[in-house]
Amino acid sequence: MKLQRFLIFALTSILAGLMAAFLALSLFQDSGDTSLQTPNPPEIPDNATASGPASYAPAVKKASPSVVNVYTTKLTVQKNKPYFDDPVIQRFFDKRFSTKPRLKRESSLGSGVIISSDGLIMTNNHVIKDAEKIRVVLSDGRNLQAQVVGTDPDTDLALLNTGTKDLHAIQAGDSNTLQVGDVVLAIGNPFGVGQTVTMGIVGATGRSHLGINTFENFIQTDAAINPGNSGGALINAHGQLVGINTAIFSKSGGSHGIGFAIPVKLAEGVMRQILKHGRVVRGWLGLAGQDMTPELAASFELKETGGVLISGVLDDGPAYRAGIKPGDIISRINGQGPHNANEILNYIATLTPGSKIKVSGWRGSKPFQAVVTVAERPQDK
Repeated sequence: MKLQRFLIFALTSILAGLMAAFLALSLFQDSGDTSLQTPNPPEIPDNATASGPASYAPAVKKASPSVVNVYTTKLTVQKNKPYFDDPVIQRFFDKRFSTKPRLKRESSLGSGVIISSDGLIMTNNHVIKDAEKIRVVLSDGRNLQAQVVGTDPDTDLALLNTGTKDLHAIQAGDSNTLQVGDVVLAIGNPFGVGQTVTMGIVGATGRSHLGINTFENFIQTDAAINPGNSGGALINAHGQLVGINTAIFSKSGGSHGIGFAIPVKLAEGVMRQILKHGRVVRGWLGLAGQDMTPELAASFELKETGGVLISGVLDDGPAYRAGIKPGDIISRINGQGPHNANEILNYIATLTPGSKIKVSGWRGSKPFQAVVTVAERPQDK
């Protein structure tokens, strides 16, 4: 009896195991694959990674045909040896060693940006200053003569014309929307080695008080800018022009990761003025100022530290004729409060000569107001 029960139990267990094995086998067969399943990785474009473009070649390909090499030649006067001009030497040797100054031909290089298909090229004024001949070499190898249309030393910009109608004009971007951290690329001809591209980011915008130009509103970047890059293009990741490379901060002459470019919006304004007037027409008041500080405010017994202290007024200038005096503090111009002297300079420069502005501020402890007629800024100022 016990043997019979044992046999029944054993048979039942075997049948249950066989049925479980059969069910498991059926499930694996239905799946069609006994390996572990992993999700498919997301597709990544060939030119991108999770953090941004892996290559800026499309942007460079788009912009580089619009960047040119600029070569200039100028005549300079080579002075005599200083001891040959000494009166004692000339007296003893009867001026036999005296020689006339000789003319020497010098060459220099820079870069430029094609801004219109009909031959207009923007570059730096210091690249072509005093040049006798200007030659531009396009990216396709063409060699063209260029003439100066106009210059603006106050912003270090110059406009050239090659007279050629089939040039590849660059697409302009919006420098006003640039943010610190945006990727930028500098294209130019450093050291004359040929067209070169360097990459960096925007380190700062609105840089001023550098003593480089009269009107400063620079884009700062760590994209390497070296001698020969001046006048070249600073582009964004879409291949659009956002600045004209101008200067570097360096004690050795090489790039230290601090370069400066003129915003394209400023360059466009200069170009329009040159094409319209042959020069840049700016407003001018004939005064000089310095930024207010807490120490200056305390010395004038002012509760606010805003405004600009007038340090000088040009005789018979617009400000002088309106009654503004040195020592006045300007706190409002047309209802707006200037934060510093540079802000006043830039604001007045945008005004049309002949227009009138309302100036208010403090003269000692008393408020004052004046209406000033804006004049045209002299070219040598």
